[in-house]
Amino acid sequence: MRGDTFRRMIVSGREEMLQDSEGEAIKQLRLRHQITAAAADAYFEAGFNVVIQDVIIGSMLQETIDFIRNRPLYVIVLTPSQEIIACREAARPKKGYGLWTIAELDRRLREETPKIGMWLNSSDQTAEETVEQIWQEAWKEAVV
Repeated sequence: MRGDTFRRMIVSGREEMLQDSEGEAIKQLRLRHQITAAAADAYFEAGFNVVIQDVIIGSMLQETIDFIRNRPLYVIVLTPSQEIIACREAARPKKGYGLWTIAELDRRLREETPKIGMWLNSSDQTAEETVEQIWQEAWKEAVV
């Protein structure tokens, strides 16, 4: 489940998250995380395994974890290098960072985000290798 889906559902009055955002933009980001968590819980309670894919940095990571009621819960944070992110981003048709720079997102991730769960530097891995490593290690390293 992509958290960004819930951001796009706010059409009129949407405030985009910028590097210095506060107020309404933060409220909308928190709402996005709350709705994502509620949807994940609903699918889990219906018997599905759920994966949430989103960029959640800073104190919002713990806050989002707290929004999710069901357990077990595994948190995996991918931490490829800025250079690798730039290369991957250049190869994608969709641009995912908007007005944020890769450097600023990376700084906030590494300096402001609590080290919860499994942090994985996937710089030298294919997507398949990353999934395999997660599958092998997450059961012990990612549980919160």
